Amino acid sequence: MKIALLGYGKMGKVIEDIAAKRGHEIVLRKGSQDSFDGLEQADIAIEFSVPDGAVNNISYALKQGIPVVAGTTGWLHDYDKMVQLCEENHTGFIYGSNFSLGVNIFFELNKYLAKLMSKFPSYQCELEEIHHTQKLDAPSGTAISLANGIVNIHPTYKRWNMDKLSESDLKIVAKREDQVPGTHSIFYHSEVDTIEIKHTAHNREGFALGAVMAAEWLIGKKGVYTMQDVFFGEE
Repeated sequence: MKIALLGYGKMGKVIEDIAAKRGHEIVLRKGSQDSFDGLEQADIAIEFSVPDGAVNNISYALKQGIPVVAGTTGWLHDYDKMVQLCEENHTGFIYGSNFSLGVNIFFELNKYLAKLMSKFPSYQCELEEIHHTQKLDAPSGTAISLANGIVNIHPTYKRWNMDKLSESDLKIVAKREDQVPGTHSIFYHSEVDTIEIKHTAHNREGFALGAVMAAEWLIGKKGVYTMQDVFFGEE
């Protein structure tokens, strides 16, 4: 598989290393100041850049009919446009707020717990995410996915918010600390106890491996998919 890396920061370099170990070839390493020269050789593009550059990277590849696995967060106001481009150009597209297998298992656990806790209104839910200080968007895309998983199931909550403005707001606390790849916690507090589930990433390799696995899975497919399709769907 020939891969174009759209974004060549820390994540891009870890993806490059894992892709090479799995027998794949990198044909483009595009930093923020680089051109798309070499993209035409790629079987697929993996996009991990910054929010301001993601839409341009994704749309350029999709317009060339090249499938895209996108992991940058903070640009989802343009998600529907990328879906339309994917469909118009008869290619494939996966966006994931988190590519780690562990986090995607955590997403499913979160939804199951929300279903259970919806029967017990004495428990109030809160989310917390901690990331490295270089992460530009807050809350994280993973935290938003977790929050949406709760809002879509739990009748108490109508939306997520960084501040709890009303009883129907699900609060997300976002913290930035040095050298933290990503920690996400979900709390259900009552007057007598607290239930907590947590996912802690130890490094970037889990995210990078998931991105390469998603690219391998997407080859030959057309349409828009999620990481739930990659890890838990049927071929």
